[in-house]
Amino acid sequence: MTSANRALPSEESPAGYTFNYERAFSRNIGWVTPEEQQRLRKARVAIAGLGGVGGAHILTLSRLGVANFNIADFDEFDVHNMNRQAGAFMSTMGHSKLKVMERMALDVNPESNIRLFPEGVQDHNLDDFLKDVDVYVDSLDLFVLPTRRKVFQRCRELGIPAMTAAPLGMGSAFLYFSPTGMSFEEYFKLEGRPSTDQYARFIAGVSPAMLNRKYLVVPESVNFAERRGPSTGMACELCAGMMGTQVLKLLLGRGPLRAAPWGLHLDAYRGILKHTWRPLGNANPIQRLLISLIKPLLRGG
Repeated sequence: MTSANRALPSEESPAGYTFNYERAFSRNIGWVTPEEQQRLRKARVAIAGLGGVGGAHILTLSRLGVANFNIADFDEFDVHNMNRQAGAFMSTMGHSKLKVMERMALDVNPESNIRLFPEGVQDHNLDDFLKDVDVYVDSLDLFVLPTRRKVFQRCRELGIPAMTAAPLGMGSAFLYFSPTGMSFEEYFKLEGRPSTDQYARFIAGVSPAMLNRKYLVVPESVNFAERRGPSTGMACELCAGMMGTQVLKLLLGRGPLRAAPWGLHLDAYRGILKHTWRPLGNANPIQRLLISLIKPLLRGG
């Protein structure tokens, strides 16, 4: 499904206001050049998952002037999404996250070309989801690790840069996987591990600094068996800001990006910015210790 150059209904555009790309994104100029703005306009970004971070990503990138997206999600909004998800309003309860976020992105830029994947990312549509893409922005739920592994692997095979930003506490932990650098699998070391161990390794790998652990005041709110945990809207917005900045740098060639095994963790609550470096990824001795501490928590021990 595609929304190409589809304007919103006329009643939603007050009389006297006409969309113009150059004017709409004119306040970006200064931080980007007019020529760079046009390059952003032509770029295509794939976003899998349109919940907490994914919804914020598509709106942030739309306001940056990116005008082409491949987006995937099969879920609908529910009341428990209200605290953090950009498309969650009482008026959208029960509505498709995909359609709501498509509409919101088109409300920012009616000229956007948005390809929709209402089944989410599946084996049969993965190549279509990544077709024509300049960068993949990972926003999948924590508990769909098998799908995440497949997407990152296919990005590497197709030469597509892939990025992820995890909302942790009141901060964001960012990782970038270059098609020519350390791979997702080489970094996380998941192959052949039991499911719980894989998730422990993913959590440790995403957040080697674990800056958020000191202010979790209700530990029992984390329940791995029930697939739930606390979250904040601030973290999702910080993820989008960090991700949008790194996507801009990548698309415009604005200086080097540190790829895995480098990571970046910003915790606004503690006022800490931490660059992490884990040679060998989760095989690093520091990471092995961290994984051993996380495992019992996931098993309820």
